[in-house]
Parts: sequence; C-alpha cells; structure tokens
Amino acid sequence: MAISVDPPDINKRQSQKLGYTFPLLSDPKAKVIRRYDVLHPGAGPKGADIARPAEFLLDSNGIVRWVNLTENIAVRARPEQVLEALNQLSPAGQ
Repeated sequence: MAISVDPPDINKRQSQKLGYTFPLLSDPKAKVIRRYDVLHPGAGPKGADIARPAEFLLDSNGIVRWVNLTENIAVRARPEQVLEALNQLSPAGQ
C-alpha cells in the first residue's frame, strides 16, 4: 500500500491514471506519515507538507524490517532492491 497527504479523490484519480494495483491511502493530516518520521515540511506545492519518498517492509507483527528513504521525490527503490531485501528477511526455503 502507499500513503499520501493528498485527499481520497486525488489519490483515486492518481491510482487510476498510473494503473496502481495496490491501495493508495489518504493521510491529509499526516498522522501516519509523522509516525514513520517521513514528513517533509514545506516541500510540496505552495509550501505544503508532503511525505518524503520512502519504502518500508513490515513483518506480520507490524515491525519495520527494512527502510529505503530518499530526499528526492523522483527516486524510489527499484523492484530488485525490494526483492533482495525480502529475500534477506525471509527464512531459508520460504
């Protein structure tokens, strides 16, 4: 899933436009974004607060096991980076 400070209608349009097959959740007050310490104050349009680009892998207990953070809004983890992190976190043979 992904989380954005944008309202649900904007996230819905963005998801449809980009063909996302995962939920894009809205956090307009940035409550969850702040809990994960990825708020980027004033970095959005007209000085709005936005979330820093970040990817997290959580285990079944909700514990963060891998994080990829960047300051550049255009940079995301590559699929092979995420798969490698998953492979390293998974017990052998699973």
